[in-house]
Amino acid sequence: MRLLQSRTIQITLLLLSLSFSLFAQTSGKAKITGILKDAKTQETIPFATAILIDKATAKNAKIVQTDVNGAFVMNDIPTGTFTFKISFVGYQTMVRDNIAITTATGTLNFGEIKMNPAKGNVLSEITVTGQKQGMQMGIDKKIFAVDQSVISEGGSAGDLLQNVPSVSTDMDGNVSLRGSTGVKVLIDGKPSLIAGGNVAQILQSIPASSIESVEVITNPSAKYDAEGQSGIINIVLKKNTKLGFNGSVALTAGNRNNYNANTNLSFQNSKVNIYGNYGYRYGNRVGGGFQDITYKTPTSSISFLDQHTNSESLDKGHNAKAGIDYYITPKSVVSLSGGFNSRENDRNEYIDVRQLNAGSNPVNLSNRNNTNNGNGKSYDLNLDYTQKFKKPKEELTFNFGYSTGDNNNDQTYLTTTTYANGSTVNVDSLQLINNTGNNTNYNIQTDYALPVGRAGKIEVGYRSQIRLGDNDQFAQVRLPGSDVFTRDNRLINDFHSKDQVHALYLNYQNQIKDFGYQLGLRGEDARLDTHLEGYTGNVLTTAEGNIHYKRLYPSVFLTQKFKGDNQLQLSYTRRVNRPRPWDTNPFLDVSEPFNYRGGNPNLLPEDVHSFELGYSKYWKKVTLTSSLYFRQTNDVIQRVRSTPVNGIITSTPQNLSHQINSGVELIGRFDLIKALNFTTNVNLYQAKFAGDARFDIPSSSGFSWNANLTGNLTVVKNLSLQVRGDYRAPEVMAQGKRNAMYGVDGGAKYDFPNKKASLSFNVRDVFNTRRWSMTTEDKATIVDFERQFQGTMGNLTFSYRFGKTTFTGTKKKKDDQQDNRPDEGSF
Repeated sequence: MRLLQSRTIQITLLLLSLSFSLFAQTSGKAKITGILKDAKTQETIPFATAILIDKATAKNAKIVQTDVNGAFVMNDIPTGTFTFKISFVGYQTMVRDNIAITTATGTLNFGEIKMNPAKGNVLSEITVTGQKQGMQMGIDKKIFAVDQSVISEGGSAGDLLQNVPSVSTDMDGNVSLRGSTGVKVLIDGKPSLIAGGNVAQILQSIPASSIESVEVITNPSAKYDAEGQSGIINIVLKKNTKLGFNGSVALTAGNRNNYNANTNLSFQNSKVNIYGNYGYRYGNRVGGGFQDITYKTPTSSISFLDQHTNSESLDKGHNAKAGIDYYITPKSVVSLSGGFNSRENDRNEYIDVRQLNAGSNPVNLSNRNNTNNGNGKSYDLNLDYTQKFKKPKEELTFNFGYSTGDNNNDQTYLTTTTYANGSTVNVDSLQLINNTGNNTNYNIQTDYALPVGRAGKIEVGYRSQIRLGDNDQFAQVRLPGSDVFTRDNRLINDFHSKDQVHALYLNYQNQIKDFGYQLGLRGEDARLDTHLEGYTGNVLTTAEGNIHYKRLYPSVFLTQKFKGDNQLQLSYTRRVNRPRPWDTNPFLDVSEPFNYRGGNPNLLPEDVHSFELGYSKYWKKVTLTSSLYFRQTNDVIQRVRSTPVNGIITSTPQNLSHQINSGVELIGRFDLIKALNFTTNVNLYQAKFAGDARFDIPSSSGFSWNANLTGNLTVVKNLSLQVRGDYRAPEVMAQGKRNAMYGVDGGAKYDFPNKKASLSFNVRDVFNTRRWSMTTEDKATIVDFERQFQGTMGNLTFSYRFGKTTFTGTKKKKDDQQDNRPDEGSF
């Protein structure tokens, strides 16, 4: 471990020193200063990106970010004529053209630049243009604007997340961050009840075209919910930010009968903002794979099992969101928003099973047809109130959220045995299983921010989350040689849960010259109560579960800015990873004939301690963000496989001792020439699992890494290309290893001359190489597993935008229409 950490630090320092030598520039002594504010609220806007472009070469001369107080300074500007742009996610880019810098220029103070889409621009010589920057940096999060992702158009939220640095998804849509699972995924800052909170199905049901940005929070402060082992991913859906009446529509058609449709409508004036969006997704996926099991100490004549699977899945979903913001006064806003999601999933699996003896001769041969017909719907309603005060940055917010959803799955498992113990037979067995679930969430939250002194701020808040779940499973099996069905008691249960988390937090942040710090403490009282009714044989039994704990979650962030547009940040947070509802429900999932999965109502939450050292640097052509991180997880949750019974392996989540993850991550954006840029993400990490004698799991450790590269090229005016490649190296797990995986995506987009319409085409997994595979081993079995669930996918998308972004005002006088560029050094 120490050797890896030493080497990763050396590698980081070497890369940084090389970068300094390659990109260091000699410049003049002029500088530009200013403060960025929201024109409506007068709040400063921290961590916005300001760019100075040399008009002669069309290259970036300077790139800086506003600090926590919204201020920026561009030092050592060479002579020439420049264009100044400043942007932030959710706002339109502000531009000032024809800035002349001479040898006599000292300081150009732009004063307060107010970003507000309402009623035009505050400064007459600053106009609205351009698109948002791809990445914004905050003190505790990164914001990625993903609405420009060509290769994600026509796909789902799960497809889009694969294009976000630090984030990856597996074949089932489960999300990991920097190679670690246990990620808290939020929709507009709140948990979603789509499919009962199943993240994989949530991501499949939301079209990528409905998403505005993705926030990645690898080390959240005390202000955020403490849940999430490796961090938080917040998916922000599109919301109106433009004046007047505006709208857009996008239509997608793809191979294998894949279709998407999305529309957005909005209206905004000085008093109200009304918006709504609707998306429809019709997605077909085909896949397949194999599973080979070797029984080390067979208890019967069966020594090997070979299983091959082909599958088809059809997802149909409607996703809608609508809301209204009403400005009671310029500083008081009340908002009401609601969402609706409905989904249908029809899935068929065809499984061929061969059970072999020690000589690899067949003992039993069978095939199985699994059919799953699922449907569900969810609703959510949110009431928000925001009150600004005369003192800048003083703010009070309140939220009440309610959501409810239901899910139903009818499963049919038809198994036909064609060969058994040396004889050709034709025996059918049929199982019918019905799952129903109802879930309800309540959220009450209030936050208050108070500025202290020149640069300080205190934040306090309270939050209560209550989640109610009712999940029932009923199972029947057909008696051999008849059409009579009888109850299958071992698969029947009713499971009810009540999950409560009540929290208080306090944050204090301040800045002393170029040194900033933020100290936070969050206290949570968490309780999970469960009630299980099931059968032991033919006897109905009940079991009660109760997990109750109180914890304090401190957070510390220290930031030091240096000359030359670079900064260093050190942070520590304590976090928790609570068991997911389906991990605590002990009902058996028997969809795989020889691999059962069950839950554990006695699971304890994971206790996570996370340290991170980050460094950011901006050059004319390069933006670099690097992080060294260390995370220890106690009571780590891992699925543990049982000793086979009749050849069947049952995996159940258990609390193991602890796990340590450490590594280095690099994110870089390179603007080589005006028409070409690319973004790359490299993550190198070490995983170490402590052994656990209770489950015969030995200690293990291993090094792994993953990388991705996205390139954007403007071929000719209005035509751009995008290519992305990713690679995930083999990775050690508690009971085996996951094998390498890689793939390439590509796309092209043409913007019509009227700037209102565009046509794009993309292909995901161009070479059909993405396959999820792993090898697991314990004292009883060796399992080789591979699965592919999608393959090469192509989509053609047409988008059209309409409306206008400003109201028509009175005509300017002739003098006002002239170039009124201010003298150098003043406004």
